[in-house]
Amino acid sequence: MSDHDTPTVPVWTLSTSDATGIPAVPEGDALTPERLTELRTALATFSSVPMVTLEAHPLPKRRDRSAGLRLDAVSPLAQELSRLVAANAKNVPAVAHVAESSEVLYRMVVPAKVAAQVGRGLVKPMASKAVAGGVYDNLVDAATNVTVAKATLVPVERAAAGAASTGAAGTAVGTVAAGGAMTVAAPLVLMAIAVGASAYADQQRQKAIEHIAELLEKLHDDRLEQERNELDGCRDAIDKATALLLDRGKVGASLGLDSAVHAISTATQNAERRVKKWEAALGQIVDNRVEVSDLEAGFPGVSEDGGEFRTHVELAALAIALKRRVVVLQGVEAGQNDPDNPFEHFVRSLKADQQRIDELEARISGVLVRLSALELRSPKRLIDKVMTRRQVDGLLETSYRLRALGDGVSTAAESADVVIEIEKHRDGTLLVLPARAS
Repeated sequence: MSDHDTPTVPVWTLSTSDATGIPAVPEGDALTPERLTELRTALATFSSVPMVTLEAHPLPKRRDRSAGLRLDAVSPLAQELSRLVAANAKNVPAVAHVAESSEVLYRMVVPAKVAAQVGRGLVKPMASKAVAGGVYDNLVDAATNVTVAKATLVPVERAAAGAASTGAAGTAVGTVAAGGAMTVAAPLVLMAIAVGASAYADQQRQKAIEHIAELLEKLHDDRLEQERNELDGCRDAIDKATALLLDRGKVGASLGLDSAVHAISTATQNAERRVKKWEAALGQIVDNRVEVSDLEAGFPGVSEDGGEFRTHVELAALAIALKRRVVVLQGVEAGQNDPDNPFEHFVRSLKADQQRIDELEARISGVLVRLSALELRSPKRLIDKVMTRRQVDGLLETSYRLRALGDGVSTAAESADVVIEIEKHRDGTLLVLPARAS
């Protein structure tokens, strides 16, 4: 594809406040994706306030839309995006084209430094099986097979930098921070990150529910079935609270969120209690070698296909996913209660609870990794005897299951940028896809 055929798309640099000392976007007609990445890293490094970039691309026809949160055309996020485009439509041709288009893909990139402030567990990369150490990046699957990574990016703020402007966090989008080529858009940044993180957490919830359903079909455990139902029953209250908060409403007791939070807290306590027992059981294993019978004593059903231990792990994953959604809701509410500095309150509210969730998730991952590295030994009573073919096969199958536990552990994206994609459709509605690691 020649440079002449490369599409041109606008890119905004958004700040959550008009703090001084922000470096300006360099002069020039356009930016390459590589140059934009360098610029974004530099801005995040030198700026004392959170900054993100927002690109506006043509909406691809072929995309996976099975996940994500939908917002209507009059939602605050849709209105913020419309005002951002309208503010520059007259003086930037690329923005004018976006304003005329009925379908747009907005792509917000949150630098790793800013993502770390929001929470280490915001997103995790999905490990690639094709390339060792690689991760998937589903940026665009366009009908023309032209990826937006080849687009030429036009910095919008450079054209608008001469406009008179003042601003503070919480001001309407479209204003330009004094002394720098930045657009102050704290509400837009707050809502986009909140919805993207919430969509990601809900995606993880759905995966956990599917896994638990498969396991319970084999296990037939009414107690664990009830535990699953109590957790999944929290979804309605969380969905209603999410929609209300993102419409700038107030969450009341009638939504049932209090009871949902209690059920989720109980489930996370169950997970902490279980992981403590697992860690104690692992601590008793000598030289990383163990018999299957001893392993089963500390991890019931670990040697079976769909045992109790695996169900407990998935229930913990479900509780963590739901807890992450609740924490994001609480962060949004705290931010919106103080419109003068919403992002700062948002981050502050997220950090403490996120840290506890991250620690619990890391402990569970540590247990799974340690289990996957164990060496199974033959029972002591068979040391001087020849094992039967069935006994050998059983030992091998259990060994394979243990190795698979480690394969399912993904590493936290501590140093990765976070991508949040927002689709605008013909009717004005938005689909915010789950946040993902870049």
